Amino acid sequence: MTAPDANKHGVHAPRLLDEVKARIRAKHYSLRTEQAYIQWIKRFIYFHNKRHPKDMGAVDVERFLSSLAIDNHVSASTQNQALAALLFLYREVLNVDLPWLDGLTRAKQRERVPVVLSQDEVRHVFQHLEGIHLLMAQLLYGSGMRLMECLRLRIKDIDFSRREITVREGKGGKDRITMLPDALIAPLHVQFERCRMIHEQDRNTGVPGVMLPDALARKYPDAATSFGWFWVFPAAELSIDPRSGIRRRHHTHEQALQRAIKRAVAAASIYKPASTHTLRHSFATHLLEGGYDIRTVQELLGHADVKTTMIYTHVLNRGGRGVISPLDR
Repeated sequence: MTAPDANKHGVHAPRLLDEVKARIRAKHYSLRTEQAYIQWIKRFIYFHNKRHPKDMGAVDVERFLSSLAIDNHVSASTQNQALAALLFLYREVLNVDLPWLDGLTRAKQRERVPVVLSQDEVRHVFQHLEGIHLLMAQLLYGSGMRLMECLRLRIKDIDFSRREITVREGKGGKDRITMLPDALIAPLHVQFERCRMIHEQDRNTGVPGVMLPDALARKYPDAATSFGWFWVFPAAELSIDPRSGIRRRHHTHEQALQRAIKRAVAAASIYKPASTHTLRHSFATHLLEGGYDIRTVQELLGHADVKTTMIYTHVLNRGGRGVISPLDR
């Protein structure tokens, strides 16, 4: 959906969206959050025939969010994301505190059992991957990282001597420590040498340094061009930074690995709807199967609540909660 045209529909919406972006960036929200919030605010404005949000209130917000649940059948998490975007708009940009939305029709919260691959299935998937995609897939399964956490790794985040990976700015903006599998130490050393060559090439050709989080670029002006801050999985080509407009080297795009995993799952004749995130589910499940404490797994995954981690305990019992079928008796 494109932004409203100021010449046709007035100047309110474009100026409003610029204010939203500025406020989001001032609070150091991620680019993905910015993009999601902007899209939800646009949908809210178009739903109400391009009325300005300052001329609307809680009733209009309730109508929009209820429509998402009733007419669009969105999930509870999707409706909650839309709600978060609109609350941000009113509180942070328009300085309006919305009253409690008592009339809101909530989307039904569905409990989903995560897709998990067996260890044999994981091996079969890996047999159909190669090169950088194999290394990234093994890192997802071997450490339990999310896809974007893996792609955003910097050289300095991997500690070979301590066998640790520091995950920066994970879900909820939290840092955590997870394991570095011994089996990936040698492949990662090879990858580091590849990164060093790309880094030196960028320095020799005057390519601007990599993107740094928050205000680090001002605090440490040389960090962006240092090897320690370089990506572990740099993109093959330069691209335009959507926020600064600078042409620089970003990390590799997530779709490349997602497509490679999808092809590998099909080639391995696995009919589960497996994805990159399935490797994280499998990591947690296989650790619990191996007898590791659920609190330890919770910390490795970066879950705020152990209840989130407990969803993986469904595989610790056999089908039917461990009950043996009378047919098998």
